[in-house]
Amino acid sequence: MTSTHQTPAAEPGPGTRASKGERLATWADGRVGLFSLAKPNLRKIFPDHWSFMLGEVALYSFLIIILTGVYLTLFFKPSMNEVVYHGAYTPLNGILMSDAYKSTLDISFDVRGGLLLRQLHHWAALVFIMAMLVHMMRVFFTGAFRKPRELNWLVGAGLLILGMFDGFMGYSLPDDLLSGTGIRFMEGAILSVPIVGTYLVFFIFGGQFPGTIWVARMFTVHVLLIPGIMLGLLVAHLILVFYHKHTQGYGPGRNNKNVVGMPLMPVYMAKAGGFFFLVTGVLAVFAAIAQVNPIWSYGPYRPDQVTTDAQPDWYMGFSEGLIRIMPGWEINFLGHTLVLGIFIPLLIFPLILLVLWCYPFFEAWLTGDRGEHHITERPRNNPTRTAFGAAWIAEYVILLVGGGNDLFATHFHLSLNAISWVVRIGFFVLPVLVFVITKRWCLGLQRRDRDKILHGRESGIITRKPHGEYVEIHEPLTQARLYTLTAHEQPEPRELPPAVDENGVPRKVGWTERTRARLSRAYFGEGGQIQKPTPEEYREIAAAHGHAEHHEPVTEGRH
Repeated sequence: MTSTHQTPAAEPGPGTRASKGERLATWADGRVGLFSLAKPNLRKIFPDHWSFMLGEVALYSFLIIILTGVYLTLFFKPSMNEVVYHGAYTPLNGILMSDAYKSTLDISFDVRGGLLLRQLHHWAALVFIMAMLVHMMRVFFTGAFRKPRELNWLVGAGLLILGMFDGFMGYSLPDDLLSGTGIRFMEGAILSVPIVGTYLVFFIFGGQFPGTIWVARMFTVHVLLIPGIMLGLLVAHLILVFYHKHTQGYGPGRNNKNVVGMPLMPVYMAKAGGFFFLVTGVLAVFAAIAQVNPIWSYGPYRPDQVTTDAQPDWYMGFSEGLIRIMPGWEINFLGHTLVLGIFIPLLIFPLILLVLWCYPFFEAWLTGDRGEHHITERPRNNPTRTAFGAAWIAEYVILLVGGGNDLFATHFHLSLNAISWVVRIGFFVLPVLVFVITKRWCLGLQRRDRDKILHGRESGIITRKPHGEYVEIHEPLTQARLYTLTAHEQPEPRELPPAVDENGVPRKVGWTERTRARLSRAYFGEGGQIQKPTPEEYREIAAAHGHAEHHEPVTEGRH
């Protein structure tokens, strides 16, 4: 099969000489098929919804991190050699410090625009991780992780985890007292690993903590290794989004085989470009007026000192909360001291993340659904999943409170021990409570949608019946609104196979199949969702209200 390349839209006429740009484009087209490659891709359709911008905020923040990071790298010295400071910041003159700390002070006070770019880099990192987390929660609550996007979900999870650790390394590089306290925290966590913890510490720090090489090693990982991996994952993420096409919400004319929206060129690119400058401007304002990480206030790191109210950035705060609320348990096992007060939180830390990241595969196993999904769900239409996500957020927030228990105690004049016990109890109780409340909330919203479908919307017009009763008139919904409220799928609960097969032989049903059937009933049974109205129910109610002639019967809307 042969293919032909399309000529440029405005081909020069006879006697006219093509411009340099046209000649260059023609030359490239003859070698790489530029025109035939660009035309279908540049006209690719993207749906338009405000929530899709959350991923763009993360992308643009990452670009700002790269640009500002390259500039800061030109002046930062990743060395722990000790020097005496004689610089612009007078209070620290004559103080012994590392080259890393001194160069960071020089960036802040001597390099033109250095402090602004330092703060822009830090703010962009904070917003980048926040935007990634919120973007992933949007994907989670709308079910946009379903086939064929499971791999892209894992890529996004990898980006978030790498971003968290790279951010931790980034604010640890200046070697100030606050960042050194965080590194000491990391050292203690690694030491709690049975048997190999000591060897890992010696490997990372090149000997006893703090050693003399960890800044240089962490600098290499921070600016080369992790950003390189993240850049590769980001490219893969965007390619998969482009290949699978973007998800879209329910609405008239939308289904699993089309995309309703604007073309990539020129509409979407123009909006994306403007949004990039908007994000950059907002972050620049943050960097200019909101101080972050004032290392000169902490002083250089010394192993015999620790800062008061030392807190990590928000995205690592829940890991510190786990350790702060854990009782200081220690046991002796086969001659080894196991510091369970630190080792158990170290194990729970990744489990909290993995529970959410592995959820798409659990739901696919539960439903047995093998079809492709390009339409998102309203969170209320999958109450159990939505309740699970809300419970996960509640767990994350309560651990953040535990990580800042000293700040809550001092700012609100509360007992530190009382806060720790509230967080300990809340660790087990709060997610369950939030799960129950959120599920009931979603079921209530489903009942409200069902009532709207059958009885119409409230018009605000009050009328009086012949027998004296005052009632509000309900107006029927439009077909577009009816489609939006009824087009979602409602999986049926899985049923166990008959106890005997067609030959009368007892059937063996494993515990996994029984567990799946029970979970399926909890998800999609009577207490897991409110059944949509059937066409017969709609016709009956519509006839009773006398507006059946104005609307067609509602359909099942399954794809």
